[in-house]
Amino acid sequence: MRRAIFMLLTVLLAVTVAAPAAFADNVHFIKASASGPNAAGNVSVTFKIAGLGANESITVTATADATAVYACRNRGRNFPSDPKKQTLSGPVSASGDFQSGQNGQVSGSLTLSPPASTLDCPSGQTAVLVSVSYTNAQVSAGGDTEDLGDFQRTFFTI
Repeated sequence: MRRAIFMLLTVLLAVTVAAPAAFADNVHFIKASASGPNAAGNVSVTFKIAGLGANESITVTATADATAVYACRNRGRNFPSDPKKQTLSGPVSASGDFQSGQNGQVSGSLTLSPPASTLDCPSGQTAVLVSVSYTNAQVSAGGDTEDLGDFQRTFFTI
């Protein structure tokens, strides 16, 4: 009898330990896309995720490699013949925490922004974004990653 009770408790313990793994969430993107850059040079990343439990929190992160070119422009909205310029390159990212609904899904958006300028323009001139490009854009959450592609926009020809 003791042996039967011991075996029953052992099986019950094994099922209790294994149950969370058996019912683990299967987080995955239903859709993910990006658009832009917009007039400010930002790329908007939108997504819909499924496979969460009801009312669960998840962190979503969008990333890309960005290159931004800035130049000094005068008050007449022209660029000098040899404008002062700055090119900035590096990784950019945006993250957010989102809460699933009763259906275990999350919809949302994140914004990737170009690297900020530190260009110091002469008096009477201001730094403007000339062009921006994003490569290897991705969005990830819960171990799943979606590739979004490359995006670029030229605002001024100098």
